[in-house]
Amino acid sequence: MEAWILITLFAALMQNVRTALQKALKERLSTGGATYVRFLYGTPFALLYLAAILHFTDLTLPRPNGEFLLYVAAGGIAQIAATGLLVSLFSYRNFAVGTTYAKTETVQAALFGIILLGEHVGTGAAFAIAISFVGILLISMSSNAFSLREFLSGWMSRAAGIGLLSGAMFGISAVCYRGAALALGGEGVMIQAAYTLVVVILFQTALMSLYLPLREPGQIRRALASWRVAGWVGLTSMLGSAGWFTAMALQNAALVKAVGQVELVFSFIASYFFFKEKTSRIELAGILLIVFGIVLLLLDRGP
Repeated sequence: MEAWILITLFAALMQNVRTALQKALKERLSTGGATYVRFLYGTPFALLYLAAILHFTDLTLPRPNGEFLLYVAAGGIAQIAATGLLVSLFSYRNFAVGTTYAKTETVQAALFGIILLGEHVGTGAAFAIAISFVGILLISMSSNAFSLREFLSGWMSRAAGIGLLSGAMFGISAVCYRGAALALGGEGVMIQAAYTLVVVILFQTALMSLYLPLREPGQIRRALASWRVAGWVGLTSMLGSAGWFTAMALQNAALVKAVGQVELVFSFIASYFFFKEKTSRIELAGILLIVFGIVLLLLDRGP
C-alpha cells in the first residue's frame, strides 16, 4: 500500500477525533471560539513537529516565495471558513450527518484541482469518487424511507447549503495547501508539508486573534479557560493536519480526500457510541457505498 494512503487514513482518524472534541466545545464556546481553539492550541504542537524534523533529519527549512504565500493565505482563510461552517452545521444535523455534508469536498477538490493546478483524475478514480458521492447523497436524506423527492429535496435545506459551502471551502484549502507545498520545491516532502503547516497555522491564529475581539468579545478568554479539552483539539488537529499536508504533497488532493472519506465511518461510530445519536438504514447504506467507492479507488491505484 502506498505511503500516502496510510498517512491519509491516520489523518482522517485524527480529524474525526478533533471534530468530535470541537462539537463538545460548542456547548461552552461560540462557533468562532470553537474554531479558534483548533489553531491556537495547534500552533505549539506544529512548531514542535517542525523542530523535531529539523533535529532528527538532515533536511533544511525551505525558502518561501510569493506563490507559496498566496496559496497559504487563500488556503488558510478558506479553512477557517470551512471549519466555522462545519461547527455551526452541528446545530442543524447530528455529528455524523453534519460531517457527511462537508465531505462533498472530495468532488469539489477534484474540480478546484483542475482549475487551480491543472490536475486531473483517471476514469477509474472518477468512477470511484462518483459512487462515494452517491453515498453522501443518501446520507443527506432526513427520513428513513427512500423517495426520489426526499433524495433531491434534502439538498435544498439550510443545513445542506451550509454543508456544501463548507465542503467547497475545505476543497479549496486542500488544493491550495498542495499548491503551497509544491511551490516550495525541493525533494523533502516531509519538510515541505511541515513548513507549510506551521506558516498556515500561524497565519490562521493571528487572523482569528484579531477577528474574535472585534466580533465575539470574550471568546478568547473562554477558549483559554477551556484548555483541558482545547489542548486535545490542538494536538489532534496538528496530527491530522500534518497527515493531510504530507499526503497532499505526495498525491493529487482529490484522491487524498477521496480516501479520507473513511472519516465518515469514524463519524458514525463516534455518533453512535459517544453522542448516542441514532443512525438510519439509509444512512448505513450511504456509508457502505462510500466505503465501496474507497475500496474501488484503492484497487484502481494498484498494489
